[in-house]
Amino acid sequence: MVGAIVAGATESLVHAEIPPQQKEQVPGYFRMQLGQFEVTALYDGFVDIDATLLGGVSEKTIQSSLVQSYLTYAKPIQTAVNAYLVHTKEHVILVDTGTAKLFGANLGFVIENLRAAGYEPSQIDTILLTHLHPDHAGGLLAQNGEMAFPNAQVFVSRADADYWLSEIEATRAPKDQQALFKMSRDAVAPYIASGKLTIFQAGQKIRDGVAAISAPGHTPGHTAYLFSSRDQHLLVWGDIVHNVAVQFPHPEVAIEFDWDKKTAVASRRALLALSGVQKYWVAGAHIPFPGIGRISVDKKQGYRWVPAEYRLFPDVR
Repeated sequence: MVGAIVAGATESLVHAEIPPQQKEQVPGYFRMQLGQFEVTALYDGFVDIDATLLGGVSEKTIQSSLVQSYLTYAKPIQTAVNAYLVHTKEHVILVDTGTAKLFGANLGFVIENLRAAGYEPSQIDTILLTHLHPDHAGGLLAQNGEMAFPNAQVFVSRADADYWLSEIEATRAPKDQQALFKMSRDAVAPYIASGKLTIFQAGQKIRDGVAAISAPGHTPGHTAYLFSSRDQHLLVWGDIVHNVAVQFPHPEVAIEFDWDKKTAVASRRALLALSGVQKYWVAGAHIPFPGIGRISVDKKQGYRWVPAEYRLFPDVR
């Protein structure tokens, strides 16, 4: 009798319809509470970067760091592109906008994930650009070339605006970089025409609970933004780190995209030290999504990235 039951159950399983594999990923957003602020990480997508773009230490040292994270020097490294929304209860602030579709199908998902997270582009009233590279400012434009965020005031540092929005600087740049200047100018053009671009100086107040921290090197006016609420702090630092496996243990490693490598290294060292000592939360544009975590200081191995854990979102009133 038992044998018959088992045989029948097996036959039933064999003939049961097997559902198709589900190929879609979950929406790319992650939320955390920072005092009274709500922070939402938004995934724009990824780009593959060659490890040969990293320099400042020996190739052997870079290879060793990559191997410890199951990466290889010979293959491109998947690098996330992240943006961050901060709802302060007074403002809905977006730090960086992603790429739109400037660089292919693997990027340009900020608005899609913004909507999945419960917001509309029209609800964003403030956009803070860490810098004017197209993977941070390209998402300012909708596919029709109009403002993707029609009600937002866009903030960019004076040094970055003077460089990336200058046609004179564009003509001085190598030919393979001149297209980047045009992308930057195009991205902000409708905001300039509408009086919605604010160019700020270092130390200028942006919004309550938001401080701009100059971190040049990757670009002339690269800027990090420190959000503070109820003694909690989040440093959204843009492109301070491009590769977690290499640049945390070896902050002296620069990337070819850096405008001034020596200054970029100095800014990285300064913000790593600041974040580690102050125990700030950190959000990075090119750290594996959601790109939020803390910095652990290791006297023997430099710095270590400690990613935020997924947790139920608290009910904070």
